[in-house]
Amino acid sequence: MVVEPRSGTPLTQAQAEARLIPNGIIASSTGGCTTKTVSTCTSYSGILSGTVDGVITLKKASGSNSLIITGGTEVGHASGTYSHANGYKVDVRHATAVDDYIKNTFTKIANRADGYPQWQAASGNIYCDEGTHWDITYY
Repeated sequence: MVVEPRSGTPLTQAQAEARLIPNGIIASSTGGCTTKTVSTCTSYSGILSGTVDGVITLKKASGSNSLIITGGTEVGHASGTYSHANGYKVDVRHATAVDDYIKNTFTKIANRADGYPQWQAASGNIYCDEGTHWDITYY
């Protein structure tokens, strides 16, 4: 019997886009690309299915018309088990509906070690406001 990780299974770029785009979720990158090995790209290659599900749920629950992912699995993020590279994290552009939903629905917890404020969902997921975007960890 194969036990699936809590956040699901890794997806390809095409598989993730096929789930995100129809739900009004798009990627934006300074490089205008999706290559995982280029830091100016926004890649979904290897993103976990649970992370994709979490982003879709966030968009729907917040009532936001759209949601823009500015960071995925591409190089250039901090490492660790629950990292961008391992498919657990995404960066999401600030939007009023998303910001209000996170701050009014989840529990504010201690600031991250670097001083950025964080909110935690009952599921354990962490939403960190890094100033220019949300750094979200889906466990």
